[in-house]
Amino acid sequence: MRWSWKVGQVAGISIYLHATFLLLIAWVGLSHWLREQSLAAASEGVVFILALFGCVLLHELGHALMARRYGIRSRDITLLPIGGVARLERMPEEPRQELWVALAGPAVNLVIAAALFVLLQVTGSWQPLIYLGVADGSFLERLMVVNLLLAMFNILPAFPMDGGRVVRALLATRLDYAQATQAAATLGQAMAFLFGLVGLFSNPFLLFIAFFVYIGAAQEAHMVQMRHALGGIPVRQAMITHFRTLAPEDPLSHAVQMFLDGSQQDFPVVTGNQVVGVLTRADLLAALARRGPEGWVMDAMRREFQLADASEMLEGAFARLQACECHTLPVLQDGHLAGIVTMENVGEFLAIQSALGAAKRRGWH
Repeated sequence: MRWSWKVGQVAGISIYLHATFLLLIAWVGLSHWLREQSLAAASEGVVFILALFGCVLLHELGHALMARRYGIRSRDITLLPIGGVARLERMPEEPRQELWVALAGPAVNLVIAAALFVLLQVTGSWQPLIYLGVADGSFLERLMVVNLLLAMFNILPAFPMDGGRVVRALLATRLDYAQATQAAATLGQAMAFLFGLVGLFSNPFLLFIAFFVYIGAAQEAHMVQMRHALGGIPVRQAMITHFRTLAPEDPLSHAVQMFLDGSQQDFPVVTGNQVVGVLTRADLLAALARRGPEGWVMDAMRREFQLADASEMLEGAFARLQACECHTLPVLQDGHLAGIVTMENVGEFLAIQSALGAAKRRGWH
């Protein structure tokens, strides 16, 4: 995610902090200082928000580690002011697996809350809840209450939040995956409207949550519908067969000219019949800024890339396009480069298929 910095790694999962998170830290510290006119109060406010987001990080790790049990790797976790985002390489489509992955996050918060409750009881630090406030009362008791609220809030059926994924998993036991996703997304968008309505009259923060829930539900539903439509279609039917390639020893000026001559954005880099890399538009621009037009393709190309086979199903290739953050997959047939497949041409292929389907329904042949 742009404007994010890597701050560590846990269980092989990279942890990133988004730049806007620093604004939250500054706002919390300033608000506590203005309220108490005390550096100690400002420091306590910052420490509390850091402890809270430590719990959010553990929540996301719960999702990631449960997904790992089912063979699904996590690419990274990013902490944002509105919470955390764990990016899995794919979502589990088996309902039971998605159910456990979705419940793992809130379960972590409940475990944290239970542990803090036991600690408060053992140490005799428990105070009546009426004495607690946003910035008042026992630090650990406030953290316990916040973890309970996090678990309760995340379990609301607002897809793509955890509760919405639980709804999809349960629906998927009776409906096909695409139908279950659409139903869960519709419910999630209805919940987003409710969040927005409540936010208008109480907490403006809910307006931001409503926006992200609404957009997230629409995007995921669209992606699932696309994957569903691609089922049973081999890559060879959708791949681009008229494309251009580069050699590792080509100068970047040659790549620039090829880029400007046509609409192709990314280029397979080949040596003989073997694909040895992919030069993307972003990598080309970055290399030009560093080395100028006299740099070499071999110094700018990606040496780790995904491939597709012409005979495999387009659904699998599309899933890899989503997961690897690449825009182009070289396609091999009998071990030789036969084409490329991109997100754009998959979308165009689906648009054509949809138009042909509409024509067929109207009785046109």
